[in-house]
Amino acid sequence: MTKRSASQSSIDNAAFPVRVLIIIPSFGLGVILNRIHVWLNLEIGPGNHAVHTGSSFARREALALYFRSPDVALAFCDAFPELELADGTRLPGYSSLCLPFGRLPEDETLCNLYSLTRAQDAMRQLFAGLTFADRAGNLAPGEVYPNQLAAVVRHADGGGLELVKARWGMPSPKSVLKTARDPGVTNVRNLSSSHWRRWLGTAHRCLVPLTSFAEPDTDGNQWFAPANEGQPMFFAGIEVRGWQSVRKVRDGPTTDDLFAFLTCAPNAEVGAVHPTAMPVILTKPAEWEAWLTAPTEIAMALQRSLPDGALRMVREPP
Repeated sequence: MTKRSASQSSIDNAAFPVRVLIIIPSFGLGVILNRIHVWLNLEIGPGNHAVHTGSSFARREALALYFRSPDVALAFCDAFPELELADGTRLPGYSSLCLPFGRLPEDETLCNLYSLTRAQDAMRQLFAGLTFADRAGNLAPGEVYPNQLAAVVRHADGGGLELVKARWGMPSPKSVLKTARDPGVTNVRNLSSSHWRRWLGTAHRCLVPLTSFAEPDTDGNQWFAPANEGQPMFFAGIEVRGWQSVRKVRDGPTTDDLFAFLTCAPNAEVGAVHPTAMPVILTKPAEWEAWLTAPTEIAMALQRSLPDGALRMVREPP
């Protein structure tokens, strides 16, 4: 009987201790695949990695990348934040006594992508009559991923409100961190947690402007936009300033202004895709004011889903 030789993917799986599995969208990776190969060859070197297509994950095509060390794998993930990791912990039926790194018992893993296309002047006009300073510099419209800088409206140190840029991802509880790197927590559900209670006062509340947001679906990302086109929306956010941590290994310790936003039970539209949670979205000036200024017990009542029919499902961010 002829002995079957081992496949190259099996050989690389045994040779390289670290593997990263990436979901390939239904429309393919396109030019990003070329960028990946260029980055790997320039930053790591041909002999220090391997790439295999044809892998599968939950009946979807996936790209497998093999590395020699965790630091190199993290550097790759930092270089391509738009890629979707094949995170099996998000599949229905997953359970474990030990939740994986970066996923917290009190938080839902959802909405790690949103878009903002509203012009800065249009955002300023939403707060006409209030002391409002634009300190965000140039805000390029487009999609926002975790750990990136994005626009937030927060209390200014001298009074009034200010539009600034902050990094998406609040500090993680120390109990869940396995290394010095803290990838940040993008959304927060359990407001009774002692870790989050310290940032629920008015001084740490902020508004995060958006025009649409995405939830992972079987065919990639499902986008949600307001049913009334042009309706201004804000996530109900919390923020902290001047926080020192290691967000990316290659950068070492950095000092950042950070933010995240609250989540709640989903409405009908989001629940059809993500049945456990959706972001807390505020659409009315009275809600914006209450979130920024009301006593905690009143403001926390805004942790509720949008009414059914308030959102429409769209293929691409408007």
